[in-house]
Amino acid sequence: MLELQGLSKSYTRGDQALKEINLNLPAGQVLALIGPSGAGKSTLIRCVNRLVEPSAGSIRLGGKDLQTLKGQELRRVRRRMGMIFQEYALVDRLTVMENVLSGYLGYTGFWRSFLRRYPQTVVAQAFELLERVGLEDHLDKRADALSGGQRQRVGIARALLQNPELLLIDEPTASLDPKTSRQILRLIKELCRERQLAAIINIHDVQLAQLFADRILGLRNGRLVFDGKPQELNTDILTRIYGEEDWSGTNAEEDPGQQALKSSSLQSPQAYAGALSS
Repeated sequence: MLELQGLSKSYTRGDQALKEINLNLPAGQVLALIGPSGAGKSTLIRCVNRLVEPSAGSIRLGGKDLQTLKGQELRRVRRRMGMIFQEYALVDRLTVMENVLSGYLGYTGFWRSFLRRYPQTVVAQAFELLERVGLEDHLDKRADALSGGQRQRVGIARALLQNPELLLIDEPTASLDPKTSRQILRLIKELCRERQLAAIINIHDVQLAQLFADRILGLRNGRLVFDGKPQELNTDILTRIYGEEDWSGTNAEEDPGQQALKSSSLQSPQAYAGALSS
């Protein structure tokens, strides 16, 4: 679904943020990017959606080479990538519903959005998404009146209103307490399963990555030094990614929501969601 070949990024001052990254990400897979600060995690995400221009290599989404695209053609492809930000990127003076509807900007244009002229089907979809992320009772509340977890849920609903194929998520739990962090990542995981969305999550918390990701990529100094399953992330690999440290007690216990998925033979998103709520 997403394919990176030889992706590299060098800045004019000579710093090389990414060094020949190769990656194949299938639909429905949740991938966590881990690594020390400055390893290139945020740069990788921003290269994928062309907020940062790569220096070399190729980026293909659904077989289409993103680096050959410009203008309107690039904007159309960006609709297929929903971005969820660390600092939420909400407009504080707008309501929850208005912020979610802004996710449709790539389809409707600035003036129709400014005049609040959205198709009724889009408004209905926004209602459904807000109900799905647990904010149906906060539709008319201003964004600046929300808690951090609620603001992140608005950002998730806004990204999903684009009907994306890929979610790019930059440190979604950096400003949240441990309980809310788990709730947000559990929600992202569930939504990706329900909608067969691929996701790349830049995250600093190794235990959360182990709990909620299907696959983990470890970056160090712009290089890919680990690509594997969460259970393969042992002390030797953590040392390879981060350097020497006492990594005892790092392995996370399995989340109850993950246990529900593994212990069932569910075939449908509805059945999966039902098991998680039981």
